[in-house]
Amino acid sequence: MSLREFAPHCNAWPFVEARNVLKRFAATPLAGARGAHDKGYVLFETGYGPSGLPHIGTFGEVARTSMVRHAFSLLSDIPTRLFAFSDDLDGLRKVPDNVPNQDMVARFIGDKATTFGTPLTSIPDPFGCCESFGHHNNGRLRAFLDAFGFEYEFKSSTDCYRSGLFDAMLRRVLEKHREILDIVLPELRDERRRTYCPFLPVRERNGRLQVLEVPAVEYRPQDGTVVFKDDVEGLFEVPVTGGHCKLQWRVDWAMRWAALAVDYEMSGKDLIDSVRLSSRICRAIKGDPPVSFTYELFLDDKGEKISKSKGNGLAVEDWLRYAPPESLALFMYQKPTAAKRLYFDVIPRAVDEYLAHLAAFPKQEPARRLDNPAWHIHRGHPPAEDAHITFGILLNLASVCHSEDKSVLWHYITRLRPEAKPETAPFLDKLVEYAIVYYRDFVRPAKKYRAPSDLERAALEDLIRALEDLADGADAETLQTQVYEVGKRHAFPDLRAWFKALYEILLGQSEGPRMGSFIALYGRRETLDLIARALKGESLA
Repeated sequence: MSLREFAPHCNAWPFVEARNVLKRFAATPLAGARGAHDKGYVLFETGYGPSGLPHIGTFGEVARTSMVRHAFSLLSDIPTRLFAFSDDLDGLRKVPDNVPNQDMVARFIGDKATTFGTPLTSIPDPFGCCESFGHHNNGRLRAFLDAFGFEYEFKSSTDCYRSGLFDAMLRRVLEKHREILDIVLPELRDERRRTYCPFLPVRERNGRLQVLEVPAVEYRPQDGTVVFKDDVEGLFEVPVTGGHCKLQWRVDWAMRWAALAVDYEMSGKDLIDSVRLSSRICRAIKGDPPVSFTYELFLDDKGEKISKSKGNGLAVEDWLRYAPPESLALFMYQKPTAAKRLYFDVIPRAVDEYLAHLAAFPKQEPARRLDNPAWHIHRGHPPAEDAHITFGILLNLASVCHSEDKSVLWHYITRLRPEAKPETAPFLDKLVEYAIVYYRDFVRPAKKYRAPSDLERAALEDLIRALEDLADGADAETLQTQVYEVGKRHAFPDLRAWFKALYEILLGQSEGPRMGSFIALYGRRETLDLIARALKGESLA
């Protein structure tokens, strides 16, 4: 049987989402069909606010949407497209902390009362290399997405508004403005309700473009214009088309869905109300809201919501300093609707879970492969890579060797796995590099060795005798059994206490690897020497 035959029954969340998208085409045959809205394709979309640089949330949204898109491609032959949409016609409300020439950028900030500020694509680039600040950040977004190999088409709000692509739907918004106001106004505070208008005129003020938030005096659908009034110009009439106006963002979102005929877009939990409101607006202008998916937000090490302004999260570049991008993709794949801590200590587990899924894939039946995260991470073609050794074991090897020299770790690796060499196992070699950096930054500073208690001393002496009775070359399972049996012979409250004692006394940490696997890698004789030194009270740091 082909994988397509299993896809309709797969419970992996990307397939669940893909089937929801396919329901929009319920009357359409699965194969050789045209999409809705006479597009001839299914449109997936992700949004990006280019006031700052791409971040880990951007990666997560594009990665997850790409997974749903790929799952859909196995369910149906309907072509698909993915738009990465930049809201670069938005004004700038404040100067980001991480840009140069802040005084220059500050001149283009809105007053928060009547203006949103200058559109991002009309602000000079503070980095001095691009046409505008918006163009600079759009370029960073595209480079960011390209670096991960995402397949997408970039779309600029500025280009879409000014090219006329949105004109027909903007006129529709104008025609339906009363219905839209009936939807939006009850959601607003009294003060804002009195002056709210779905349209924001884009006008030149003081020698620069400004996105204004001023009250409308009259809507003129027959002319395609809105009459506004403010203290600067008094009454002035503006076409809603051609980039002379942009929409308030919830209306903008709805208009975009309708104009582009977006079929699928996910968003964070913080936008649930906005999705609801924009969906109502989309229907009011005779559009069909996309299938939506709400993902949970990430938490920091203290369980608080990650905020770009607080800087309490983990950046993509931080993760990639310590682990391969596939492990980050796995983290995004896992439980997207559950709040998860996103901090440095989740990285080792994510790496080892990725390695486990990758190793399991070739052995699985076709139906099970579709449930394997590796299939989704690698778009159906996981590489045939054998890491040979877990990331956790590599971290502990670096720890016990107290070495940042890659060759030292490879000395032990090749002794256990003679077929593995840096030139023949490049992925493992990269993992060794990651492990060394992670050990240096996080493991070594937190190490805290302790002396054994009388009970632990007796058990360690027993372990020495047990290991001495084994031959060189004993495999990991044999070694693990011996460690296990020693623990059972002594009066520990449970075996967990025994293993915890081994980690704290020998490795200087409260958690660690399977001891059998560690001993097999580090060496039986080397482990015997390590235990002996601990019993003598020598420093292992």
